[in-house]
Amino acid sequence: MSTPEPVTALATRAIGRTVFRQGWRDLTFLHWPVEPARVAPLLPAGTHPDTYDGAAWIGLVPFRMVRIAVLSAPGLPYLGTFCETNVRTYSVDGQGRRGVVFLSLDAARLAPVVVGRATGLPYLWSRMRITHAHDGAIAYTSRRRWPGPRGTTSRIVVRPGEPVGCGPLEQFLTARWGLHTSSRGRTVYWPNEHEQWPLRAASVAALDDQLLAAVGFGDLTGTAPASVLFSPGVEARFGPRLRA
Repeated sequence: MSTPEPVTALATRAIGRTVFRQGWRDLTFLHWPVEPARVAPLLPAGTHPDTYDGAAWIGLVPFRMVRIAVLSAPGLPYLGTFCETNVRTYSVDGQGRRGVVFLSLDAARLAPVVVGRATGLPYLWSRMRITHAHDGAIAYTSRRRWPGPRGTTSRIVVRPGEPVGCGPLEQFLTARWGLHTSSRGRTVYWPNEHEQWPLRAASVAALDDQLLAAVGFGDLTGTAPASVLFSPGVEARFGPRLRA
């Protein structure tokens, strides 16, 4: 097994030709440490939990997807723009590549959900909304429609604060240059790259979430997240999928 690649705030290897592009906006990263043994059975074959200070990490990340574009085509203003919330953890494969593993991805557009599920990603169709309050708070709400469990809800309210540097933990949780997933019985790695995250500290004003429970981590909502970060967003591009 190869030594894991270093965690850096910027991608250190080229992704090759661009397969598709995405804009990510108004992201909140909420993270909890868990025992790696809880995460290991959920990962694609050939990968193992990526850890920081001996812990695996579970993330709850609501945001707004903006103008998905395929190859050199212009971004889609309607079908390619929608709210999304993912539950995620982190992985390393046999070549040392660090990545994200999505445990669920709730999205507010049915067409991207259908396409995403066809590629092996656990997309679910939900009614979702992001609202900005006059006091600076941001609220993310969702209710699952299909395939289920129907009615699974989430409400997250955060207040972004001052800019923060991208220290070792912040890099570990946000500087991810690909994802691992299972597709047609094999594990694949999908590389991406983007500019360095502009990060701000954030505080949780409300957290009433069932998405974590739907993937087996409902106990986490009873404890405060160990890390809460906000970012106004970045532009990202993905390269071709690779064998893991």
